Amino acid sequence: MTVRICAAAAAILVSAGCGASSTTSTPSKPLPPVNVRALSLKEGFGDMDRLATAARQEGSLNVIGLPHDWMNYGGLIATFTEKYGVKVNEIEPNASSARQIQAAAQLRPDVFDLTLDVAVAHANRFAPYRVAGWQDVPDDVKDPSGAWYAAYGSYMSIGYDPRVPAPASFADLAKPGYTVALDGDPLRSEAAFDGVMAASLERGTPHVRRGVELFGRLGQAGRLTDPAKANVIVTWDHVNARRAAQRPDGWKVVIPKDAPLGSYHVQAIYKNAPHPAAARLWEEFLFSDEGQNLLLRGYARPARAEAMLMRGKLDTQMGAKLPVPPGPPVLLTIPQTDAGKSYLKREWTKSVR
Repeated sequence: MTVRICAAAAAILVSAGCGASSTTSTPSKPLPPVNVRALSLKEGFGDMDRLATAARQEGSLNVIGLPHDWMNYGGLIATFTEKYGVKVNEIEPNASSARQIQAAAQLRPDVFDLTLDVAVAHANRFAPYRVAGWQDVPDDVKDPSGAWYAAYGSYMSIGYDPRVPAPASFADLAKPGYTVALDGDPLRSEAAFDGVMAASLERGTPHVRRGVELFGRLGQAGRLTDPAKANVIVTWDHVNARRAAQRPDGWKVVIPKDAPLGSYHVQAIYKNAPHPAAARLWEEFLFSDEGQNLLLRGYARPARAEAMLMRGKLDTQMGAKLPVPPGPPVLLTIPQTDAGKSYLKREWTKSVR
């Protein structure tokens, strides 16, 4: 997940094909029959041109839960339409991951953009598909069968007004002078929930009570507020980095060294997608170098970033605008996420007032 602007500790051997030229022509292999529900580009279409043709014949693509200001999805949708001539129908742009799944049978999206826990819980609803860049996606954030696969990620961060001392850790927020906001209600907002979980980390392990106690102390001191009144906002680094780019006051962003909580959003194709070829074209586009760099322009950390960097395909100028991470991310397991949500349901309201 980390956008590494440093020397890669690996060598890539590329065959340049510089042998003697030959005048002997070899017959090209026949392309496979088009299969719009195939498990891969090669198996179902042979190449991108045939996939794009099949998608144009379907005429449109249904997406759900993709607001234009989230990860530059506005730019991605516009570029996809212009590039391939496929109309994009945008359904409930602000739908949460849970809502996307809940509404699928009625609203009939072709593709989903989901949190990892929701994707894992509903993997049987997806049509397996391995994008051409499959090998570049880290193994721990993709389903081996191709049911779901991470497109981008973020680190939980602390954004702060430069007029207050730079916080080095979540524990620093308990010191005087900070008025703190989470990105929503942690009982309803994934970003706010993950903010509490980041504050709970100790040596890479979440201790939910620890995070709740911190925000409980802030609440009792009258220093837990909403983002409009806060001089510190705890949310994903893509949100804080975008805020820093838009605010003239020098808003700063830090990823605490002792709490590098990360999270990925994953893609999946609906098993009953009304436009199966367009769905596969959309995924190929998102995971292409162009699509991954467009996500980076939305301050996301592309899933293929490391491989793209080594091949000289990553927009390093844009990558340099993201806060520097302290190291590899800590990714919550599904049991840790479930345990955290259960604890907050019991304790948040009575602990944080």
